[in-house]
Amino acid sequence: MTAHGPAPLPSNKVIVIDDDPSVLKGLSRVLKMSGFDPVLFDCAESFENEPAIGEACCLVIDIHLKGKSGLELKQVIGDQFPVIFITASDSEAVATAARAAGCIAFLRKPFPAQSLIDPIRHLNAESLGARD
Repeated sequence: MTAHGPAPLPSNKVIVIDDDPSVLKGLSRVLKMSGFDPVLFDCAESFENEPAIGEACCLVIDIHLKGKSGLELKQVIGDQFPVIFITASDSEAVATAARAAGCIAFLRKPFPAQSLIDPIRHLNAESLGARD
């Protein structure tokens, strides 16, 4: 395996849930450039109403969504998918709640693209057994 390009994932699908169209577009671009297959939703309810999500390596969820919040969605889905929470909030209470909900990463907007890609790649290494 070379050090260049994305490593193969059990599933390279990354579900992104954010109610800001410009954030969805930007994250989609970053994920595609990193070798992932982004699937975009503009609210928690549209994600929940999608019957054929299939396998995904993780979910990237905005905490403050219109309708059901990202934290509420995480409660509903439980540990079915690893979750990366993103938010524009500076509140330490929000950060604490996100970590308590069991996220693998918590990112405050705006964040560097690599801070999103690294935890997803880390999931890949764990799922492949991290061979040396």
